[in-house]
Amino acid sequence: MFDVLLSQLMLRALIAAAVTGLAAPTVGTYLVQRRLSLLGDGIGHICVTGVALGLLTGTSPTFSAIVIAILGALLIELIRASGKASGDVALALLFYGGIAGGLVLIQLAGNGAYALQGYLFGSITAISWSDVWVSVVLAVAVIVLSITLLPQLFAVSNDEDYARTTGLKVRYYNVLISVLAAVSVSVAMRTVGLLLVSALMIIPVATAQQFTRGFRITMFSAMGAGALAALSGVTTTAFMDAPPGPMIVLVALAGFALTAPIGLVVQRRRKALVPFPADVPPEPQAVEEPHRHEHGPGCGHLAVEHGNHIDYIHDGHRHAVHGGHYDEH
Repeated sequence: MFDVLLSQLMLRALIAAAVTGLAAPTVGTYLVQRRLSLLGDGIGHICVTGVALGLLTGTSPTFSAIVIAILGALLIELIRASGKASGDVALALLFYGGIAGGLVLIQLAGNGAYALQGYLFGSITAISWSDVWVSVVLAVAVIVLSITLLPQLFAVSNDEDYARTTGLKVRYYNVLISVLAAVSVSVAMRTVGLLLVSALMIIPVATAQQFTRGFRITMFSAMGAGALAALSGVTTTAFMDAPPGPMIVLVALAGFALTAPIGLVVQRRRKALVPFPADVPPEPQAVEEPHRHEHGPGCGHLAVEHGNHIDYIHDGHRHAVHGGHYDEH
C-alpha cells in the first residue's frame, strides 16, 4: 500500500495535485466575487485550441495552451470592458470559438485526437518531472501575485466604480485577474482536465463560503479545501480503477455536500446574533439619556462584531462606544 504512494509516479501526481489544488481556488475566489464563475470553463475551451495547435506544430502543447489561454483571456476582458458585449456573452463567444478551433486543428493533426484526451480529462499519472516543475513554478507565481495584490484585486472585483474613484488602475487589475485565471487553467489541465478545471476553481470557494465571512479567510480556506480535494482524489485513484481528474472533482463535490448542513447551521446562528437585517442597517442614533452602565469585556452583555468595532446588546438595543458616549445601532 505504502509502496504505491511512495512510487515516483504517485509522487509526481501528488505534487502536481497539491499545487493545482492551491492555485485554482486562489483565482477562483476573485472570479466568484466578480460573478464570473464560468470564466475558467471558457478559458479551458480556449486552451483546447492551444493544445491542438501544439500537437499540430509538434511544439509543447502546454506552452501553446498557456499562450492561447492568455490571449483568449485578454480578448474576453477587452470585449467585456468595451461594453460591446456583457461578460457572459464574451465568454460564450470564446467558449464556442475555442472548442471549434481546437477540433478543426486536431483533425488536421491526424493522430492528435488521442493525445488531446489527456488534456481534456486530465492525465496526472502520465506527467513527467519537467511538467511537474512547470506546474509548480506557474502555481507559485499565481499564488504569490493573488495574495500580494489581494487589496487591489479585491477592490476591482468587488466594486469597479469605487475602485476607480480611489485611483486604482481598474483595467490593469482586471486584465491581471484574467491572466491569472488563464495560467491557473493551464496549470490544472494536466491534473483535472480542461473540461473540469472550472470545478476545482469554484467548488472549494463555495465550500469555504459556507463557514467564512471575510474575503481573505475565504480565499485561504478555499485553498485548503482545494488542496485536500486534489490530494484525496489522487490518493483514491491509487487503490481503484478511476480517472484522477473526475475523481478530484467528485471528492470536492462530496466535501461541499457533506459540509452544507453544518454551514447552514453556522449561518443561522450568525443571523440569530444580529437583531437587525444586514441589508438595511438602521441609522446610528446618539443615546441622549445618561448611560450609567459601562460596556466592555466581562460586562455580562452579548458582544457582537460590527465592522471595525464591537456592539453590546443591552435592553434590546445595540450600544457602541463612541468617544465619551454610546451610539445606538
